[in-house]
Order: sequence, then C-alpha cells, then structure tokens
Amino acid sequence: MEKKRLPVGIDDFADFHQMGYYYVDKTGMIKELLDNPGKVNLFTRPRRFGKSLNMSMLKCFFEIGTDKSLFDGLAISKETELCEAYLGQFPVIAVTLKQVAGETMSEARGQLWESVMEAADSFDFLRESGRLSDRDKDTLQKLSEGTGNLEASLKQLSRILYKHYGKKVIILIDEYDAPLQKAYENGYYDRMVKLIRQFFGYALKSNNALYISVLTGVMRVSKESIFSDLNNPDAHSMVDPQYSEWFGFTDAEVSRMLGAYDLQDYYWITKDWYDGYRMGRTENIYCPWDVVKWCKALLADRDAVPENYWENVSENGFIRTFAQMADSVTREEIAQLLTGRTVKRKLIQELTYRNMTDSLDNLWSLLFTTGYLTHRGRDEDGMYELCIPNREVNSIFKTKIDEWFREKVLEDTDGLKSFYQALDAGDAEALEDCLNYHLGESISYVDGGTYEDKETFYQGLLIGMLRSRKDWEVRSNREAGKGRSDIAIFNLRQKHAYIIEVKYSKKEEDLSADAREGIDQINRMNYDQYFSMRFPKVTRHFGVAFCKKQCKVFAE
Repeated sequence: MEKKRLPVGIDDFADFHQMGYYYVDKTGMIKELLDNPGKVNLFTRPRRFGKSLNMSMLKCFFEIGTDKSLFDGLAISKETELCEAYLGQFPVIAVTLKQVAGETMSEARGQLWESVMEAADSFDFLRESGRLSDRDKDTLQKLSEGTGNLEASLKQLSRILYKHYGKKVIILIDEYDAPLQKAYENGYYDRMVKLIRQFFGYALKSNNALYISVLTGVMRVSKESIFSDLNNPDAHSMVDPQYSEWFGFTDAEVSRMLGAYDLQDYYWITKDWYDGYRMGRTENIYCPWDVVKWCKALLADRDAVPENYWENVSENGFIRTFAQMADSVTREEIAQLLTGRTVKRKLIQELTYRNMTDSLDNLWSLLFTTGYLTHRGRDEDGMYELCIPNREVNSIFKTKIDEWFREKVLEDTDGLKSFYQALDAGDAEALEDCLNYHLGESISYVDGGTYEDKETFYQGLLIGMLRSRKDWEVRSNREAGKGRSDIAIFNLRQKHAYIIEVKYSKKEEDLSADAREGIDQINRMNYDQYFSMRFPKVTRHFGVAFCKKQCKVFAE
C-alpha cells in the first residue's frame, strides 16, 4: 500500500484530501464547537500547534459550495444530523493576520488591507447578484481594491453576504495577535491597538449579520487593550479542559503516524524529544510540526538524530530576557526546570505585549503561553506546577542560557582582567576566586545530563572567557601526547603556554582530588607535546574541577 505524503508546512485542509497528505483527524473540534457555541470563540496555542490548519478545516466545513467529500471517512462524517444542518450551509469570511508585520504603521495597515482584499475577492461573483443594490456592489468593489473604511471592512463584507445568501456569516480570524507583536517590536503599538480594537469591534460586536466567529493566536491579549469594545470572548487556553485534544498530536495519534510509515521503533525517542505538553486535562501532547519534520528526517535516513525543529519558528528572545531579569531565587528555579523538576507559579492568563516583560511573574506566564513551559496540574490555591515539556525545549533553554551567561561574563571586564592575571601568574587561588564569583552569577542547570554534558558546559564556559583575549590562541580537544587536552592556550605576545584539564566532580568533597587528577593527567598523557614546535618560554598546567557553582584549581 502506497504511503501518504507527509504534510510538512501544509495548512490548507483541502490539500490533505486532494493531494494525498497524511491527516491526523481533528474534525471532532467541529462538533465540540457547535455543541458549545459562543459568539466570539478565541483559541490560544503556541506556534506550530495546528491552529491555521484547524481554521482551514472550519472554513471547508461551513462554507457554502464546499466539497463535502473532503470529510468522507473522518470523525465528523459520523454526525449525520449535524452535517445535514451545518456542512456547507454558511457564508464564511476567513482572514489571516499572520502577514501583518510591517516595520511601520503605514506598511502594516496596507498589509491588513491585503487580508481584507483577498477575502473580498473570493466573493467577486456577487457583483452579478440580483439581491444586492448598486451601493452594495460599489462597497464590494472598494473592499476588493483596498479603499474605504478598513476598520469597518469585515462588518461591511458580512452584511453584503447576509443580504445575498439570507444566512448569517461565520468569521474566522487566524493569528489575531500577530499585528500587535510586530507593532510592539517596531514602535507603533498604541496605534495598532486602536486599529485592531475598532477592526474587531465592528466585525464581532453589534454585527447583526454575524452567526459565530473563531479567532486563534498565541497570546490571550488583555481585553483592556483590544477586546474592550466586545463582550468577553469565550476564550480557550492551554489550561482549559474544553478543546484540549484538537491542537497538537496526542500520544495515540503519534503512535499511529509512526506505524503508518514503519517507524514504530522510534516511538520512545520521539516521545522523549517531542512529547510532554498538557492541554487542559489531556496529557502527552506533541507539537505537530516536530513530529512531521522528525518523521520526514527518518524516512530519508533511519540513522537521523532528533533536532530542534521548533527553535526556528518560536520566539527564543523571551528566554534570554527571562534569564537576564532572574534574581537568585529565579535562577535556582530555572535550574530546577532544567533538571526535570517543577516549580509552582500563578499564571496570568491575560497579558498585553506592552507589559509582558514588566515583571518576572509576567515572563513566567509568557513562557507558558508560548510553549516553553507546560503544566502538570494546579493546586487549590491556583498555583500551577510548571515544567519544561521535553528534551527539545530543554536544549533550547540550555543553548540560550549558555549564550546569556557567556555574554554576561564577557561584559565583566574587571573580572576578566583578574582572570587573565591569575592565569599569567599561575595563581591557582586567584583563578579559583574568579571562577567561583562568575559561577555564583550563573544558573546551575548542569545537575542534569550526562557526565560528559557537565564537563562540556564548564569547558565551554572557560573557552568563552579565554577567547576574548585577543593575543591568545585558544584550542580545545586537540591531539597532544597520548590523548587530547581539554584546553591548550598560547600567549602570542609573551610566548607562554597553558594547558587546562577540566573535571566534573559528583560531590563537592571530591573537588580537590579531581583537580589534582587533572594535573596528573596532563603530565601522564604528556600534553605538553602539543607545544613542542612553539618553544614556549613558560608552560603552566591547571587542573580545574567543578561541582555545581563551586570549583577547585590546582596549578604547577
């Protein structure tokens, strides 16, 4: 049996049927939506969790003239009465605001018009309608050309559709908060808030032509900013029990997908890297983007290793901001997260882009909302047990925190000067003091991972500090004598050579012995041979052992 194509980046629901892509059936969302209708339904999920595809599914289901065969064999097709009443029965206006990302307000306004124009163009045939007045047709013409009243454009279009079809309209707005994020980044946030508030206000409040509306986004933006002109939307976030299985892949769905491509043997590594989210009370949710990309990699090469597929589509700057704002307590909480434990925090469900980095409390909530954290439940005081969902996100955290910490170390020019002086002098005690100071400012996440991971972190820290010295040649893991030295340094100006052997100690009481073993290893393995052709005036050996935020240095 021929295997279906993997849907990498496909978010047009019709393509799955027409072009033979593998589809994870999420049509049960339609029944849940119709069983619990709200006038304005808002769904917030992180990026790449299937929001756009679900919006396309809703459009294909409801819109008049749809290809009803798109739903053959899917879960919703078993709901015969519901399909008879709703399948292909409504005019639908579908817009995405994903591309409203201008560097200026004028550019963004033009991009918002483009979304409206595209929606209006899909109803160009109504210019021949005998049910519309010349004024209606003129309005439709203006909407297709991007002229007229942008703020009232969706309301005007829905009124025209209602008049022609005699049926109220369904409005779908995908990535509703994307314009606000870009406006915040580019300095025109207040003007965009005003525009979006009016744009939504006209379309979603006091619109007699509206049946229901569905919006998706990443953040549940505070009603004081853009929903102030609306009745409270029926909002469904990652902590709400309703709709919990319709965004993201469940464990059973991932297992079936792996089986469909004869990849069952990769179930546990897939789970380890990409599982771990909890939506409402539904546990073991995977990011669809990761799973599909991983399956594609495996089909090309069964020896492929997992990658951070999500890293390039998410906003990683939040982690850096979080780490930079962290006090000593928060740094220890981050360390807990990175070693697989949980921290208890109260989540702020409604934020604005303006205040999302105003406090650590807001940043905790932002990291949860954007998918860097998930939860394991809530206690009676409303505190959520937050954790990092999987190895993929854990590695993103570590990478970004490594970058932040090394930058922080390099900013401390006085501390680095003392560090260099201690190396030049072979002063083990002064070198130890410098390293302990910098470690005290760090996030000690190296409790987790393998022994090699821990040594690699500390080795990387030292290399980062050493490479800022312009007249030093720094090499790592180079063949020397009978093995490979961790770090070899040559002072080009003074013709001094330094060899550093890095050790990780399981317990603080082992630091001295491990640092001494570093010196012994340098001598035993004859690492000095690396410099045999450089004829250094002085060669110094350093054994440096680390345990969490403590270190011990021996020198000779």
